[in-house]
Amino acid sequence: MTSRFEHVTLGQRVRFGTGTAADDLAAEVERLGAQRVLLVSRRPTAVTAKIDVAAHCTDVAPHVPVENAERARALAAESGADLLVSVGGGSTTGLAKAVALTTGLPIVAVPTTYAGSEATNVWGLTEASRKTTGVDDRVLPATVVYDTELTASMPRDLAVASGCNALAHCVDSTWAPRADPINQALALEGVRALSRGLRRIGDAEGREFMLHGTYLAAVAFASAGSGLHHKICHVLGGAYDLPHAATHTAILPHVLAFNASAVPGAAARITEALGGELIDLYDEIGASHELRGVPDVHEAARLVLPSVPPSNPRPVTEDDLISLLTAAQKGLVA
Repeated sequence: MTSRFEHVTLGQRVRFGTGTAADDLAAEVERLGAQRVLLVSRRPTAVTAKIDVAAHCTDVAPHVPVENAERARALAAESGADLLVSVGGGSTTGLAKAVALTTGLPIVAVPTTYAGSEATNVWGLTEASRKTTGVDDRVLPATVVYDTELTASMPRDLAVASGCNALAHCVDSTWAPRADPINQALALEGVRALSRGLRRIGDAEGREFMLHGTYLAAVAFASAGSGLHHKICHVLGGAYDLPHAATHTAILPHVLAFNASAVPGAAARITEALGGELIDLYDEIGASHELRGVPDVHEAARLVLPSVPPSNPRPVTEDDLISLLTAAQKGLVA
């Protein structure tokens, strides 16, 4: 068997620790020579205790509405910002990315969930109930500061959903448009770490597994691109203003079940890395595979269909999407 592929590895610094975020952030601000930091976070945070903040943008909202992005960009210009520091989940990182997209300002991302956006060059903006995503190296954070203590206060339901969102990055990376042996290996190792972490999400070692897995998942996803799962979730999230992590959690088992027959080898490797079937893991950790908030699956299917990757292992029709979304609404996994 011979293979031919082109793989790109994104350059990024990662600092990982427990209780070290403030020190690590201060070291990165100094290393980058920043004098005017624009903090992007929903609320004040002790993480920035050892740096000077020139301005603070709290205008964070799910799916990054265009109007929020414009206000954040204006604040960056008004404050003379030379560095963006984001402290929060995927929406917070996404807003910082929206600023970086048009200004070229570097980002130091300090995640407090398992969103994974901090390790990708993917951006997303929503306008008039339509979410647009793209890829641009300007939005890849220069540094990620991981601290297991920052995820300790997440409510369990949110932590589980956020972790399953990270798991979705791994699963989608096994058959995404630019999937190759390298990002598939990263994705499967991410599955192993996340499955361990999700089973122990309430303790310190479990949170370490979660952050390890989150990073591997995001790196794999950034390389492999958006597969069927992410295309469905991005369209639904923008169209119906659905909660990001919960939507990914609900959709994942249904997309995996849909594609598994076409890629039995990949499905078997995912199952092995999970330590069993995905639906059994969901039952064990209390994750929901029921989609909520979509009023009309026929309309949703029509919206999703143009975004379906032609490279998906199995052809996808509008009827297929209607069936998949209907099963997701009922929480029925084949």
